[in-house]
Amino acid sequence: MLTIKSLNKSYSQRKVIQDLNLHIAAGEIYGLLGANGAGKTTTINIICNLLKADSGDITINHQPISEATKKIIGIAPQENLLYKTLTCEENLKFFADIYGLDKITRQEQIQTTLAAVNLWDRAKSPVETLSGGMQRRLNIAVALVHQPKFLILDEPTTGLDIESRYEIWELIRQLSNQGMTILLTTHLLDEAERLCHKIGILKNGQILAEGSLVELRKLIPATEVLVLQTAEKEQAIARAQEYGFTHKYYGNELAFWLPEPLELKEILDKFAGINIEAIARQPVRLEHIYLEVTQNAYS
Repeated sequence: MLTIKSLNKSYSQRKVIQDLNLHIAAGEIYGLLGANGAGKTTTINIICNLLKADSGDITINHQPISEATKKIIGIAPQENLLYKTLTCEENLKFFADIYGLDKITRQEQIQTTLAAVNLWDRAKSPVETLSGGMQRRLNIAVALVHQPKFLILDEPTTGLDIESRYEIWELIRQLSNQGMTILLTTHLLDEAERLCHKIGILKNGQILAEGSLVELRKLIPATEVLVLQTAEKEQAIARAQEYGFTHKYYGNELAFWLPEPLELKEILDKFAGINIEAIARQPVRLEHIYLEVTQNAYS
């Protein structure tokens, strides 16, 4: 659906995108992760033909990006593109008119899209009367009203409560099940874990690592992460080194990469004589992979 080859973009002497290569298959949810300034927004603006690249090629649905491909793309930015004094229906009508939908198609799409985001019963409600989660769903509806083939969701759940977040996640799953191709940017790594078929980690305009969560886990030589709370950290690290465990700090948390899962008794035996306050065993998660990729050997 989307292919990016050797994409480059600079502002003055600052390279924002550096030889970026990326492919998103039809029907796939692709999570693009990266800190602020990594190049996500610039990449999205180039895909949407709002910004010209210095070099490189982008095709979407087998077409080079152009004014024509804008109709293939729907984008729901982080900031809602909504007129708060207008109703849900009036907002969708406004954006449907921008995309040139005829009167009959426009009305059909407004009804279909409101139903898709579970807001059909709020069609006549002004946006300002909707909850934050409802407004975010309507923002996605705006991106869908012209029936795009490719949907860009830029941090769709930032600032939402957990109930609203779950609603958006379920909507994204439903769209994917219906065949929609989705590019998702997010700072919420559990969101990417739950939703994305493939994940790309972006830093300084380059993809440092890419793949499914299963594939990315292979970058860390561990099957489990052990987190210890202890005042005797140096002693714990020295003991772990005897067993070949790699130690890491995640914030203030001391963690060890375990090549094989250990039962609680085995852990206590290996750290016998060290005052341990608490133990937590975790699977290798995307946060561990992300930090390793962006801060250490792969950066």
